[in-house]
Formats: sequence, C-alpha cells, structure tokens
Amino acid sequence: MSYQSRREFIKHLAFASAAVSLGGCHSVFQPTPTPKPLFDISLAQWSLHRTLFGAKTSAERLRGLSGPQVADTLRNNPKYLLRGSLDPMDFPAYAKSQFGISAVEYVNTFYLGKARDTKYLSELKLRAYDAGVKNVLIMCDLEGDLGHPDKKERITAVKNHYQWVEAAALLGCHAIRVNAKSAGTWQEQVDLAAEGLSQLADYAARYDINVLVENHGGLSSNPKWLTSVMKTANHKRLGTLPDFGNFRISESEHYDYYQGVKELMPYARAVSAKSIDFNAKGEHSTFDYDRMMRIVIESGYRGFVGIEYEGEHLSEQQGIEYTLAQLQHIREQLSQGSTLSI
Repeated sequence: MSYQSRREFIKHLAFASAAVSLGGCHSVFQPTPTPKPLFDISLAQWSLHRTLFGAKTSAERLRGLSGPQVADTLRNNPKYLLRGSLDPMDFPAYAKSQFGISAVEYVNTFYLGKARDTKYLSELKLRAYDAGVKNVLIMCDLEGDLGHPDKKERITAVKNHYQWVEAAALLGCHAIRVNAKSAGTWQEQVDLAAEGLSQLADYAARYDINVLVENHGGLSSNPKWLTSVMKTANHKRLGTLPDFGNFRISESEHYDYYQGVKELMPYARAVSAKSIDFNAKGEHSTFDYDRMMRIVIESGYRGFVGIEYEGEHLSEQQGIEYTLAQLQHIREQLSQGSTLSI
C-alpha cells in the first residue's frame, strides 16, 4: 500500500470511527441547509446610466442627435458619449462591490459595437465570474421595430437582434429583453408583433435563450394588448418582463400599475422593479412596492427581480440602495408569512 493510499485509508477510518462514536448525535453537526430565497435580486444596468454616460457631458453631446445618430455614435465612437466614471466592462464587479448584488442585467446601449466581439464578451464574462456575479439577461434597444408594418424592415429588425441572442448565450444569460413596437390598428399590431417576435424566438431557441417583451411604451404598455401578442405568438421561448412603472400608453392614457403587473405575470420570466421616488422613511412613494411584490409572488414567480432606479431626486447610488433595502425587507417579510400592506 502506498503512502497516499495509507493516508486516505486512515482519513476515512477516522471519519467512520467518529460517526460510530457519535451515534445518533451526528446530526447535530450537520450544517443546516440555507433556504432558497423567495426571489433573487439583480441590478439593471440602466440604474447607473448617468454614472456610465457622465450626466453633464453626455447630455450636452446628445442634444440634437437623432436616435439613429446616437446608435451610430455608440457603435463607432462610444467614448464620445460614454464619458462617465464607470466603464461598462466593470459593471458586474461594481454591482457586487458597491451594493453586494450578485446578479446583473445588461443594457445593449453600452455595448452596441461589441455584440460580436467575442474577445470583449469573454473578458466581460470572466470579470463577472471573478466577482461572483451571475449574468441574467441583456436589455436590447436601438435595433429596429420587431413589429414594423413593412416586412423588409421587420425582417431586418429581427436579424439585428440575432447578435444579442448570441451574445447572451456567450455570457451565460437566460434571456434578452426586446420591444414590441409596431404601427396600425390594434389587431394589425398584434399580428405584426407576434410574427416578428416568433421569428426571433425561433432563432433564440437554438441558443437556449428566451425572448422577453417589456411593457415599454405605446400599446406594449397596455397589458391586454401585450398578452394578446403572447397568445397569438404562442411560442415556448417567448415571455414578458413586467416593469412596475411603464404603463403610460399615451399622453392621456395610463394603465393601472397593479392590474397591469397582475395581467403580465402569467407570462413573466423576469421582473423589473422600477423605482422612482421615496418618502422620508425610505419607502417607495410612486406606487406601493409591497403590493407589487405580493402580486409577483402570488403569481408563482420565483426568479430574478431586477432593480431599475430611474428617479431624479436621489443619486443613483442612493436610489439603488433604497430600492435594494425595500426589496430585502419585503422578501424577509414574505418569507416569514407576514402580511404586507395592500
């Protein structure tokens, strides 16, 4: 018997002897398994958009630029607009070191020229891994209208999103978030959006990626319309990403926050905990967070809830911290079976 074998034999013998001598008491020394949290908390990158862009400088440079011009600049000369103190590459480590958050949701706006740069994305993935951070999803904008009434434009928009499906897969995300913008009558927009989204979902299925639609303005902020799109498309890779605060359909029409979230939750595979204003007690005041989270949990959802602070009265740092504290408190109360205000 070799020395290594003897050493292993003696070690196993010692463990066996200890188990026998302890008898029924050995369970006292077994670690108590940590219960899985009711939901996990992630940080949406847009919560730090001023820190990434550099509020004053970028506001001045954005003035006068059209949407396509902004997109072209971000693709070809990102440093012209991304002049903040935070490098997009450092976002995962920043989320962990500053807030103790171990999951992130990227926004493609900050990586428009990097979607197929596998070297860059591999480094971003490594940075997240080193920080102990999980990559959850990529929010995608500026790539065209998936429900465009012109078939050629619609197909172009679908294909523009392919690169983000591939990037999400490389990063280890489970989904991309997209928009369902269209034009025409109610039913025309349902059919057009369902067609474009289904085509994208077919492609995403090859990479084991989900395509999630956020209520993000226009008819997409009307849950009855968006759920009609989900039913029409009827695709296993297609779902929703309910945003607590995006229910403004038009200048004169606003859907009820709570009813909206309730209607979107059956299709949800991610949730955006939008936060805007807080009162002196540190409680969210634009809408009732406790009530929102009860709706989320009662739907059966147990996935990631992403912090997306968009307020103006607090700094981004404070807004994220306030939102995190409220979500943690709600999670603790709900886990204990306490009744929250509704």
